[in-house]
Amino acid sequence: MYMPEGNLYYTDENKRFISSIDGLTEAMEKKIILEARVKLCTVSHDLIVDLPCCEGIVPREECALGINEGTTRDIAILSRVSKIICFRVIRLSIDQCGKTVAYLSRSVVQQECMERYVSTLTSGDIIDATVTHLEQFGSFVDIGCGIPSLIPIDSISVSRISHPSDRFTCGQRIKAIVKGKEGDRVFLTHKELLGTWEENMSFFHTGETVPAIIRSIEEYGIFVELAPNLAGLAEFKTGMSPGQHVSVYIKSVIPDKMKVKLVIVDVCGTDSEDVPIRYFVDGQHIDSWIYSPEECNRTIASFF
Repeated sequence: MYMPEGNLYYTDENKRFISSIDGLTEAMEKKIILEARVKLCTVSHDLIVDLPCCEGIVPREECALGINEGTTRDIAILSRVSKIICFRVIRLSIDQCGKTVAYLSRSVVQQECMERYVSTLTSGDIIDATVTHLEQFGSFVDIGCGIPSLIPIDSISVSRISHPSDRFTCGQRIKAIVKGKEGDRVFLTHKELLGTWEENMSFFHTGETVPAIIRSIEEYGIFVELAPNLAGLAEFKTGMSPGQHVSVYIKSVIPDKMKVKLVIVDVCGTDSEDVPIRYFVDGQHIDSWIYSPEECNRTIASFF
């Protein structure tokens, strides 16, 4: 019920409710959560929402949790323009021109989401999230009704990336794992969903030549990503740069050291089609994740 914003917008039920005054009235009486796109933010930081049947207004104090208390900055309101938000209809009135105006509240929905959904989450829970924006240090996501959380860059995948945009795009729907909580803050991780070393390695074999991405260049070699949770080391080669798509020959695989030795065959450019994320975990909860093979002396693991 309390999904990231954008999941209700295109549903037939949502379209029916926002398309007529009768629909908005019914939604108000039944306290139904609706979604619509924000057209603009006024000088006073009220949000004007695009409703087919009338003008929709989200007053500044109703735009997000924490606005009244000063714990949420106004940039959280301004950044909603042209984006889909959730809300409840709190009042319908007639303006001086005889037109219906719908007054809406997003913060009411967020408060309910915090109390009935976010408060029930425990470490190890697997949840739906939507990427909202990307910073050098991590990816901000919507975990329900516009409530934000962060996946730090080092928790996105085992294979190191220079920026979260190497892995995610804004608006992308992903899965995440609850790593912990502190008050109302939820801490997330993502890499544990992308498979163990052995699970990823099962898709590759010695002697094959496969597509890959250069992630970093060191004096002793070039780290090349075969999959989000699997990288190997290729011999140093001039003319290479991070982000390049290449074809690599798999020279050898050493499970007890979690090493894959590669040879760069050719450069394939920097552009490629977006590949859907492959998740290796089913269900809604995990208690532990051990990335390294059993025979490996070094253990990489997470416990929830």
